Amino acid sequence: MRTVGVDLAAEPGKTAVAVIAWSGGAATLESLHLGVGNAEIVEAIRGAERTGIDSPFGWPEAFVRFLNEHDTGTLQGTNDLESRDGRRPLAMRRTDLLVRASTGLSPLSVSADRIAHVAFRCAGLLAELRGSGVEAGRVSGRAVEVYPAAALLGWGLPARGYKGRVNRPALTDLVTGFAGAAPWLDLGEWEWLCRESDDAFDAVVAAVVARAAALGKTELPADADRVVAEREGWIHLPNSPLATLRGARI
Repeated sequence: MRTVGVDLAAEPGKTAVAVIAWSGGAATLESLHLGVGNAEIVEAIRGAERTGIDSPFGWPEAFVRFLNEHDTGTLQGTNDLESRDGRRPLAMRRTDLLVRASTGLSPLSVSADRIAHVAFRCAGLLAELRGSGVEAGRVSGRAVEVYPAAALLGWGLPARGYKGRVNRPALTDLVTGFAGAAPWLDLGEWEWLCRESDDAFDAVVAAVVARAAALGKTELPADADRVVAEREGWIHLPNSPLATLRGARI
């Protein structure tokens, strides 16, 4: 099988796409590219069994309702919005809160942070996928939402402090640790790019999480959360060690 990982940015320049081929208990990084546009992403997804995209797939249900009521003049006056706790339902999705509770990491707010620009692009990308005949639900479609830092943490690897040029030594150490934890994954000619670009490395991690999702080895929403997750999106957290992804079959 093939999986794709997309470290999505608001524009192509910082967008990275990784393609991993899995066969015979091993995996090979077939390609890894930076500066990728939507057409190339759609083409890669169409050629893969599962794709992991590092971007929110939706907005908090309460935030969407808030905007609609504000737009139509039906929003009721309230003092709740003067406190952080009162604004939290507008800023955080159900999946964000669950990820924070289980990992201690706080996903960026899709309604109150710059990651909204990435989510705008992602919404358009998901629409393009549906238009090209690819099933693109917000929980269990061919493409799933991933959070590389949380996946790394779950696999016992560092999840912070490797972003940006100033943290390049930490990224190099992280790639070394990742390669040691998954010696069956051949980074090949692309290993240097993983060590040079955290965007590229996150794309590789996203492709590995896509493998976990394809094998049913990620957390799915409980019945009580399923309806809201289908609207807001759902972060797929791997629930088994890296080694279990090596030779498992679907």
